[in-house]
Amino acid sequence: MGRLDMATTGLLILTNDTQLSAWLTDPANAVPRTYIVTVTGEFTAEKVGQALAGVMDEGELLKPAGVVLRKASRRESHLTVELTEGKNRELRRLFKALGHEVTHLKRVAFGPLQLGVLQPGQFRRLTREEIRLK
Repeated sequence: MGRLDMATTGLLILTNDTQLSAWLTDPANAVPRTYIVTVTGEFTAEKVGQALAGVMDEGELLKPAGVVLRKASRRESHLTVELTEGKNRELRRLFKALGHEVTHLKRVAFGPLQLGVLQPGQFRRLTREEIRLK
């Protein structure tokens, strides 16, 4: 649920609970997906503002729900970005339009569900409380 492209790591939810899946993915619910993003070059506070205002790409508005600049240097910048829509390659397209290439992308949360300390290839079952989110 909530696909990731081949170059993205992080939280992937597998479920046969159709109600939970529908609740998490219904655009009307605007469930946030949180990503840790590394981009080339220095991402400035001005560019954070541009990203939050939204950027047009191929006739489509790319507008994250939140952007936090965590660290910036001339070589690369680290951000936390929150999306509420599931547009194809949205973050890569957004940062490219702002002049930066995404070098690392990791989803760390899908709504209230957190990746936590799970490493690539590891999994865990959802708790009863997590299943009752819907």
